[in-house]
Amino acid sequence: MNTPAPIARLLDDNRFAVLAATLLTLPYWTSGIAKLTDLPGALGEARHFGLEPAMLTVAATILVQIGGSLLIILGRQAWLGAGALGVFTAIATLIAHPFWQVADPMTRFHERNTFLEHIGLIGGLMLAAILRDRKA
Repeated sequence: MNTPAPIARLLDDNRFAVLAATLLTLPYWTSGIAKLTDLPGALGEARHFGLEPAMLTVAATILVQIGGSLLIILGRQAWLGAGALGVFTAIATLIAHPFWQVADPMTRFHERNTFLEHIGLIGGLMLAAILRDRKA
């Protein structure tokens, strides 16, 4: 079955791709901006997870979150931005959401869901890298 013409036009429109990339990366670039505007909070978060030196961790996180997002949104080396965000997400998810270590069933359930949502984001980033590369 062929894609209906109006939908095909929408899917072929670069503005739609930019919107999709902006929405996919929303959790990252907004987090990067929040860290920039609340450096003490960002440092506290890094230290909470035992990530030292905290300042280096926060600087790298902001660079990856904002820089990776921009690469995907702009469609310039989107593979690099998606790869950086994907690796970042995998590491951050393993550190922040180890559901297998949680004893309380309800908390474990929520942590597992959050873990799987982040894995789903990695899949979306993989698709973004593929699709943005095809548009280039």
